[in-house]
Amino acid sequence: MAALVWQLDALRTGLSRTAGRRGFAFGWLFAVAWLCGIFWWLFISMHTYGGLPAPLAMLAVLALAAALGLYYAAACAAFVAWAPPDSWPARALFFSALWTLAELLRGHWFTGFPWGAIGYAHVEGPLALLAPLVGVYGIGAVAAFVGAAIAQCVRLDYGRRLAWLAPAALVLVLGAGFVVARPGPDAAVPNGAVAPQRLEVALLQGNIPQDEKFIPGGGVATALEWYGTQLRDATASLVVTPETAVPLLPSQLPPGYLEAIAARYVGGSQAAIVGLPMGDRRGYTNTVLGFRPAAADVYRYDKHHLVPFGEFVPGLFRWFTAMMNIPLADFRSGGLAQPTFDWQGQRIAPNICYEDLFGEEIGAGFRDAATAPTILLNVSNIAWFGDSIAIDQHLAISRMRALEFQRPMVRATNTGATVVIDHRGRVTDALPRLTRGVLVAGVEGRSDSVTPYGRWVSRVGLWPLWIGALLVIGVTVLLQRRRP
Repeated sequence: MAALVWQLDALRTGLSRTAGRRGFAFGWLFAVAWLCGIFWWLFISMHTYGGLPAPLAMLAVLALAAALGLYYAAACAAFVAWAPPDSWPARALFFSALWTLAELLRGHWFTGFPWGAIGYAHVEGPLALLAPLVGVYGIGAVAAFVGAAIAQCVRLDYGRRLAWLAPAALVLVLGAGFVVARPGPDAAVPNGAVAPQRLEVALLQGNIPQDEKFIPGGGVATALEWYGTQLRDATASLVVTPETAVPLLPSQLPPGYLEAIAARYVGGSQAAIVGLPMGDRRGYTNTVLGFRPAAADVYRYDKHHLVPFGEFVPGLFRWFTAMMNIPLADFRSGGLAQPTFDWQGQRIAPNICYEDLFGEEIGAGFRDAATAPTILLNVSNIAWFGDSIAIDQHLAISRMRALEFQRPMVRATNTGATVVIDHRGRVTDALPRLTRGVLVAGVEGRSDSVTPYGRWVSRVGLWPLWIGALLVIGVTVLLQRRRP
């Protein structure tokens, strides 16, 4: 980040009439390269499993990065054109606001794809202390400000030789403050907080290869047999399967298959959450069903935030998805605020696959502390992206959600990362990736008061960040345009 701002500063020197265009071009090239490095693994899903020819798959990844990079290109152009020339705090604040606005636009326009937002890079750093206060976008804003401040230390156009000491001192003081304030691994429960309650969970990881997952007699038979056996024999209080672990609609299942699972748990002393597609005359949904003793109705959660091109197809792009072999690629969305799965004193809030990328949507359940989730649950199938960094990136995303809401996050996935994350974002138990197995672990549900981030994002969404960024940008541009 500091290197980017330093280079943008250099573009301001000379050729002032073209500085904005040069800033746009440099920012766009920077963003395209950065974004391709973040989600290059989309190539695997489109080519290896979707059957799209390799050149077209590479072109599709590049086109997505190029389109999303326009937000950052515009931010860089605005910085080069209007950054205050004589005040490093104002310059750093202006860059932070521009970058934050670009991140928000990428994360929300056209359904949003905020994968790789810079705040996630700090899930283990000192800035993670800010997660319960301002969330991942707020962390990104602070990181952008600090990066821009560092860039001022190496600017060559300062009039005073020691001018770099001010931003350097700010960075050092902020860093030291975060390190000192960050709670240790054995920090006591704060006064007024409710002691955690422990729930034993069994997280199933079937490791069904994606190219076999929907093949009758192949991956389908393996999944039905293995998950059926684990659901029958598990002894943990709560058993959880990954997303679409049962890869068939209920009407396509062997007679009595789903009924046997329901009878096993409704008539017993344990509970289970099972991922499968559901369908009726209104369309298909990506769903988890919950079974528990003596329950009158089966619990149901339908995925709300769908993956474009993977779970629904924008009208103008059906020609593109028609070139690939993606089963169940046209789901309908569930509601935003859906009930929790209540079991043994815990309120468990499911989310499916990349839904945990949208913390502001998960936050909708935290408006009332009395009914807020005590455990977050993510079920996923990242097999679409092979043994790639996508697994690690998705784990970092889940850890950030745990930090933002100070709630544990439990993850059951097909190929990884199947883990238990505590309320401080630390992985406490994990299965090796790309293996078949069952993770039996304890998770401590939290019924503490809702975090500041949870309180404000549940009521007004991310509007404070939108308004703050736009206000800083508007005032800065207005003042610069009035300069002689």
